[in-house]
Amino acid sequence: MTTSDGSEYDAGPYLPRRGGLPAHRRAAADCRGCPLFRNASQTVFGVGTARARLMLVGEQPGDQEDRQGKPFVGPAGGLLDRALREAGLDADQSYFTNAVKHFKFSVATRSKRRIHKPPSLREMAACRPWLAAELRLVAPEVVVALGATAGKALLGPSFRVSKDRGMLIPLVLEKAARDGAGTETSLHERAMVVATLHPAAVLRAEDREAPYAGLVSDLRVAAEALERHS
Repeated sequence: MTTSDGSEYDAGPYLPRRGGLPAHRRAAADCRGCPLFRNASQTVFGVGTARARLMLVGEQPGDQEDRQGKPFVGPAGGLLDRALREAGLDADQSYFTNAVKHFKFSVATRSKRRIHKPPSLREMAACRPWLAAELRLVAPEVVVALGATAGKALLGPSFRVSKDRGMLIPLVLEKAARDGAGTETSLHERAMVVATLHPAAVLRAEDREAPYAGLVSDLRVAAEALERHS
């Protein structure tokens, strides 16, 4: 797939030929795999423990994440931290990232405020090589998909939060995938996905109590899965 100027919708050519997360983070800073890099302040790559048992995947960076260069540092990130604690999960031993690494937004005419816009399927597909690389390098046992975009990136276009949330679903990634150096890489053999709401959806709700309780309940499914595998 190509952009209007003829460039490809594909981050694959920007991945490094070798190296771990630091090498991929440096390479991602120069990614031009889709048009979103043009307006975003910077690439927002994942952060956290390099061999975390738990990975949390959101949609894309928000306004604060785009400015600070880290995922989940805005209001939704604060709510997620609280929900993780209530679910018995350790944020300090987890890895946080997004399905799309650049902030997509429109600018409000009067206030100049940057308003979040969901990434398109083409943008999600273009950015998938970065997410796939993170999954292989971190090799988590449980991946939490936060919202519809993350769920589709991990489980395919038929994913629906309303139908699939709160269940343990096997994560399948191309077994024969290799990094640029030709070294075979793979996920943890028992890797599972638990889907739930994005914390930003909780913040947008008029009555946050019920959706927040649902978020915590889904995160407890992830915590119980990790406990069984410990």
